Amino acid sequence: MADEDAKENTAAQAAPQIQMRVLGQFIRDLSFENVMAQKGVSGDVQPEISVQVNLDAKKRPTEHQYEVSIKLNLKSKAKGLEDILFLCELDYCGLFHVEGVAEDQLHPFLMIECPRMLFPFLRRIVSDVTRDGGYPPVNLDNIDFVSLYRNELMRRQAEVQKTEA
Repeated sequence: MADEDAKENTAAQAAPQIQMRVLGQFIRDLSFENVMAQKGVSGDVQPEISVQVNLDAKKRPTEHQYEVSIKLNLKSKAKGLEDILFLCELDYCGLFHVEGVAEDQLHPFLMIECPRMLFPFLRRIVSDVTRDGGYPPVNLDNIDFVSLYRNELMRRQAEVQKTEA
């Protein structure tokens, strides 16, 4: 029994420790266009909101540092109509120090775990901007970054297969 515990402890110590620190967060770009107010339209409308999310990650010049960005596009239309109520575009970035992640796991780590850390802050910004724009605050649902990553991999593989055929 003691030998098994010793083997488990040795294996745990031999595995590299993953270290991740958020060094900073910032808004690279933010645009909120209140189309409905510009047209002078008023009255109660039921909003229908579509959300698009794009992720990007790149290595920074400093060792073990990466920049990860979430690009979010919101488009709100009046339910049942084609009238656009508002457009919101946000490019939110985080600077991360990441060590101990295997090279083959670094890309998924940067595209899943880092955005997961940034999302609550992005959600708050969207809520504040839409509220300050004269609409009920938009409280974004959680984003499944694992599914988003897998879907992007499948889309890229389908593109490669299409070009090879």
